[in-house]
Amino acid sequence: MKSNFIQKIKHALLSRTPKGNITLLLVALIMIVPVSSCKKSFLDVVPDNVSTIANAFVSKTEAEKYLFTCYSYLPTETDPTYNVGLTASDEVWVEDPANHIRSTNVLQLPRGFQNSSDPIANYMNGTRDAAANYKAIRDCNVFIENVSDQTKVRDLDIDTRERWIAEAQFLKAFYHFQLFRAYGPIPIIDKNLPIDAPIDEIRVKRRPVDEVVSYIAGLYDQAAAKLPLTIRNEGSELGRVTKAAALSMKAKLLVTAASPLFNGNPDYSSFKNKDGEQLFNPAFSAEKWQHAADACKEAIDFCESQSIHLYTFPTPTNPLSQTTMTQMSIRNAMSEKWNDELIWGLTADNNINYNSFFQSMCAGQYDFNNADAAKSANRPLLGPTIKMAKMFYTKNGVPINEDKTLDFSNIAELRVGKHEERFNIKEGETTARLNFDREPRYYADLGFDRGVWYMANSPTKTDEDTWWMKARGAEVGQSSPIPIAGFYMKKALNWHYEWATVTYTNYPWPEMRLSDLYLLYSEALNEAQGPVADVYTYVNRIRARAGLPTVQESWSNYSINPTKYTTKDGMRSIIQRERALELCFEGHRYWDLVRWKAAGVELNGNVTGWSISENSPELYYRERSIYSRHFVIPRDYLWPIQESDLLVNQNLVQNPNW
Repeated sequence: MKSNFIQKIKHALLSRTPKGNITLLLVALIMIVPVSSCKKSFLDVVPDNVSTIANAFVSKTEAEKYLFTCYSYLPTETDPTYNVGLTASDEVWVEDPANHIRSTNVLQLPRGFQNSSDPIANYMNGTRDAAANYKAIRDCNVFIENVSDQTKVRDLDIDTRERWIAEAQFLKAFYHFQLFRAYGPIPIIDKNLPIDAPIDEIRVKRRPVDEVVSYIAGLYDQAAAKLPLTIRNEGSELGRVTKAAALSMKAKLLVTAASPLFNGNPDYSSFKNKDGEQLFNPAFSAEKWQHAADACKEAIDFCESQSIHLYTFPTPTNPLSQTTMTQMSIRNAMSEKWNDELIWGLTADNNINYNSFFQSMCAGQYDFNNADAAKSANRPLLGPTIKMAKMFYTKNGVPINEDKTLDFSNIAELRVGKHEERFNIKEGETTARLNFDREPRYYADLGFDRGVWYMANSPTKTDEDTWWMKARGAEVGQSSPIPIAGFYMKKALNWHYEWATVTYTNYPWPEMRLSDLYLLYSEALNEAQGPVADVYTYVNRIRARAGLPTVQESWSNYSINPTKYTTKDGMRSIIQRERALELCFEGHRYWDLVRWKAAGVELNGNVTGWSISENSPELYYRERSIYSRHFVIPRDYLWPIQESDLLVNQNLVQNPNW
């Protein structure tokens, strides 16, 4: 069932006429050039429709519509053609030979087609599959300015007025964060300028990284002070922000700012504004990590006080094995709508059409246990890579190349599923060594050939003799192509999906959930103080939910590097891998690799997968190269500003190497 909040946003955007009550803010940046020519830019900071703005704040009803406009710029993460964090990462690869989905823009980022003349995913002006974040910020400024004026919206009570202003402050902070994460030092648009503002004020400049971070953090603090603790009117307000969301997103901002890309990065020591102002602080600061850790802990304590906790699958009427119960806790932490782990779920524009499109590429139309499933035009062309499959731990909780008790030197070696493995792999069926002896998250998150896939509509009503997957060439047929590497994103498919009718269950995109916050805290604390007790505590909570031993137990007993977890460097590696596994397919991986300055290694090289067109296991399980991924270092660590915008505002400087 769709949230009424989504419908309100759509109504606010689609029901406007020339005589309507809400007109989106259009503003113009004036450039001094011969004669009277001018050109608009993403940084337009002067409104050119002042006479119509007042109409949006004559009543509570009209003002709320404008607030929904501010929400409407939130990213559409359930459409992979917009989701940079997922589609540009090394978790997945997208292939579209028949052009069923757009083959340009975000899908082309990992192929090396980013440019400065017409940038892909231009977060500044909203072109090429991105939201117009500066336009969003201007709309937030308009809302805050007008609703803060007690002489306007006279039928608005003080508590609602304060809450709405706080929501707009949160959104303004988030849109600045989206820009900061991609571009680094950005212009701060704290308020819109009057129409008669001097030209020098209109030509805004980029601000140093530390100033940008301080400004965004301050907005989150202001918002947190007035936001509601929880959403009480769930029927109409789910998706609107809370204090927990503000504290958590502030924590994420500070962890990002403390990370190697932004904290003492020598690559940008000479990066300056045209007036010589340094845009990156060249000195590393350990204090930034401690500040981030403190913010994470504050957010965790508050979330837990509001009964936000790691999701566990409730005991069903029909009994399930503990193996399946663990997997369902892992899967549903992402795809069970409004579950108790969710801190902030995105709903604006994430309507059923986008959500079903995303899930269709997770499910596909293949033969489950010879079921007479309906065929459709669904094209599951987005799928995990073998690199991602290799990244998951063994059943002992350590990487496959570190486990001293299990041999994964030949991942394509054929084995037959045994009775005791029947909840992970179909008993009696042949599949690859890579699919055996893996951690529960492997079986919860990945769909693979001969893998078991329990769903709510299991033909046996339990996980015994339930659905299992056939994913070899002729078994699937041309009407339902297999993702190019042979794996599916099982985790992202809600477990109530109906194969026969191709019916999807909508769920909010998990922009922030508690496990993300736990890992941010462990990371920041480890960087600030080394592997102290809390570093282990919060990682181990996530591992326990995932059915794994503690970090200490796993490495001490099973790893060829038994003391790895005792050092800051070793624990850093463990935490970074935990983020990759726990948060896979949720749009974090690309941005994590960038802030860690690891993208140059991880986002270059060959993408590999199984030989999916083959029918026999001997031929199918051959690892083949599919494409070569491209990430140019150090250039691609920061997004390019469009060249035409640099001409409009000559105070702006381009990011290095573009």
